[in-house]
Amino acid sequence: MANVAVIGAQWGDEGKGKIVDWLSSRADVVVRFQGGHNAGHTLVIDGVVYKLSLLPSGIVRPGKLSIIGNGVVVDPWHLAKEIDGLRAQGVAITPDNLVVADNAVLILPVHSEMDSFRETSNSGTKIGTTKRGIGPAYEDKVGRRAIRLIDLADPEFLKGRIENLLQHHNALRRGYGQAEADGAALFAGLMEIAPKVLPFAGQVWRKLAEARGEGLRILFEGAQGALLDVDHGTYPYVTSSNCVAGQAAAGSGVGPGSIGYVLGICKSYTTRVGEGPFPTELTDATGELIGTRGHEFGTVTGRKRRCGWFDSTLVRQTVQTGGIRGIALTKLDVLDGFPEIRIATGYELDGRQIDFFPASPAEQARVTPIYETMEGWPGSTKGARQWKDLPAEAIKYVRRIEELIDAPVAILSTSPEREDTILVRNPFAD
Repeated sequence: MANVAVIGAQWGDEGKGKIVDWLSSRADVVVRFQGGHNAGHTLVIDGVVYKLSLLPSGIVRPGKLSIIGNGVVVDPWHLAKEIDGLRAQGVAITPDNLVVADNAVLILPVHSEMDSFRETSNSGTKIGTTKRGIGPAYEDKVGRRAIRLIDLADPEFLKGRIENLLQHHNALRRGYGQAEADGAALFAGLMEIAPKVLPFAGQVWRKLAEARGEGLRILFEGAQGALLDVDHGTYPYVTSSNCVAGQAAAGSGVGPGSIGYVLGICKSYTTRVGEGPFPTELTDATGELIGTRGHEFGTVTGRKRRCGWFDSTLVRQTVQTGGIRGIALTKLDVLDGFPEIRIATGYELDGRQIDFFPASPAEQARVTPIYETMEGWPGSTKGARQWKDLPAEAIKYVRRIEELIDAPVAILSTSPEREDTILVRNPFAD
């Protein structure tokens, strides 16, 4: 049985929650390996809706071990709140079924405040972040001044770490014309939250080594999408972590050989939240219709998503950078009834055709998509669970996507419900 890594193949919001939940019912261990509580996964199980942003999707299933890896930045207050919220829905969460890497970096109030200072400043580039402190926390991690979960277990050591951290942050805050952060208040807050989160702290790398030794099936759950990857995405309009499958190993403490199959998730069209380039964006009535049908509002922020046609050039690029072996194609039913459907097959840049998305932001702004138009389908794909239930034109559309992105569709999703899924290939059996 192969261990599986699931990553977004577009700009996030591809419907990973449903697919990861579907896979987690077949896994023994589910691991988050990057990002923070800026992720948003909505699960619908037996009519009950669960909204997750930090906890792995496997947490709602009895008998699964859920892990938050060292590659994740953890807001301890949000973690406690999310645990309490799921417990109120009847989900059992204990240190037996949830382990948080003891070396995971913490998101602190100074981080979310710094996010807000930057996004509301009159100078600099507006990234369109969730203002949850993700980026500043990763900056402190790389700058070797971060506070980690294990530091909460040693109050005297923690005081020194806070002092070192605030030397940096208070200088920045003064530059933004803001009051300095209160170290004593931060220490008191961390001491108050520590008893709620420290019981979940553990050596994730050891837990995963034991799971592999026992032959358990491990699902590595990514957040955001490969086009938001800090290296391979549309920089600087990206998140602050690596979202590609290679991060599953580094962000959880396993070797790359532990990941057997990489499943990329993408919508049958394209969406994006926040700022940044979007070649196939539709700002007309068609884009509005796609957004309305697809309920395109962010799970975390509630922000309206920008919508456009499927961009095969971008997805083909993420297939290559992400090592994707198969695609889970979601929301096919949103395109029901369109007389024509367009797919971007490449770009025109300064009078020449290219088959990749350039790294230069200036060139990204100048590309125009080259479209191929396909016949739509009058029937409905909603709820289809077998190929024979799909209109012929819908099957042609899926097959054309496979050809253009150079990857097969392993899973086809036809509604938010978990069982409304056509399984072509089981990633765990690969």
